[in-house]
Amino acid sequence: MIDLVVSVFLLSGAAFMLLAGLGILRLPDLPTRMHSSTKAGALGAMLIMGGVVIGFAEWLAFARGVAIVLFIMLTTPIAAHAIGRAGYMVGVPLWDGTIKDELRDNYDLNTHSLQSDRREQEPGKDREEP
Repeated sequence: MIDLVVSVFLLSGAAFMLLAGLGILRLPDLPTRMHSSTKAGALGAMLIMGGVVIGFAEWLAFARGVAIVLFIMLTTPIAAHAIGRAGYMVGVPLWDGTIKDELRDNYDLNTHSLQSDRREQEPGKDREEP
């Protein structure tokens, strides 16, 4: 019975990793490829680690498996954000079907500066007074 559970975890993890690879090959631009690789790849790696932990059935394997899964959960979103931001800032083109680009109005390609709010303000008035 344990072998069946381990097999399900390993095969489902491998399937998610395969989907992540296909997403990298088939999706049109950096943000969508990044989304595919981080979400499906991280889930696939975590399922494979779950299968390994169940297969070994030892406390040391459990501790290492939990540490690896926590590491994946903590680093994958940060790495995806850094890659996406770097790609945007160097001018990697977005897909033509992209509907919303919230950074377009806030990012200056010439100076490589990102401003959180570029709304026009009255000169000499930094904030509203009560």
